[in-house]
Amino acid sequence: MTADPDSRALGAFLKARRAQLTPQECGLPEPDSARKVAGLRREEVAQVAAISVDYYTRLEQGRVRASASVLDTLARALRLDDDQQAYLYELAGRTDARPRRRRPAQRVRPAMRRLLDQLTQTPALVLGRRLHILAWNPAAVALYTDFAAVPAHRRNYVRLLFTDPVVRRLHQDWAHDAREAVAALRMEAAADPDDPDLAQLVGELSLKDPDFRTWWAEHRVNSASYGTKHYHHQLVGDLTLDCDTWASPDGSGQRLMVLTAEPGSPSHDALRILTSWTTAQPSTDRADDATR
Repeated sequence: MTADPDSRALGAFLKARRAQLTPQECGLPEPDSARKVAGLRREEVAQVAAISVDYYTRLEQGRVRASASVLDTLARALRLDDDQQAYLYELAGRTDARPRRRRPAQRVRPAMRRLLDQLTQTPALVLGRRLHILAWNPAAVALYTDFAAVPAHRRNYVRLLFTDPVVRRLHQDWAHDAREAVAALRMEAAADPDDPDLAQLVGELSLKDPDFRTWWAEHRVNSASYGTKHYHHQLVGDLTLDCDTWASPDGSGQRLMVLTAEPGSPSHDALRILTSWTTAQPSTDRADDATR
């Protein structure tokens, strides 16, 4: 496949931009030895952008056309300012994608909220698009963290799993659970690959966490509809909980995630103790009910 002039121009821009950056500027480890060529290598750009080296190489060579979501991720990986981003989209023939139309803010369905409020003895969350946490009950606060203290736009299950120390320490096998969460987020990407909010989330976590970059690039997917979670809570110790997720029938993408323990088990007793310590509080931050 022969590259057209516009594709060659895009490749030249990407190559020139990566030559201007150092690994440290992009959150990568400092190289062990001096480099013969300044700037980032192709494999480093691919790593930060969570795409394959082969795909990025073909993009630089003008042999493949990038989607708007890939361009958004590359813009973040290469630390482009507003003018440079506009130029990138112009070269890629994607000016129609800037500015991108965002979906309406997500709101918890009333029926889903009522169901959540009735679950008083078991942790439960309402998840929206991109596994965003839309609502929760007091038992979920006792198990995980005080969701109301997290800004609404940052209340994302995957983000907290990678960036919140308390949530991260809760998982006994964090690597397994985090990798499965990334695979579930991949399913979200398949449904809407040009979602700018998803691209922003992936770009942020790719820059911050090397494990996320690696697992996102694997392209594993799962529906995350059920499974077993192994937690170690600082107050009640080990918990083995069944995690089940039910999708709303209205096509909104909202899901109710419920964590239960086998009756009569040590985990069941520990969960009852944990939930008995919770105080009455709303199942979501009602002053900030809408979120993307």
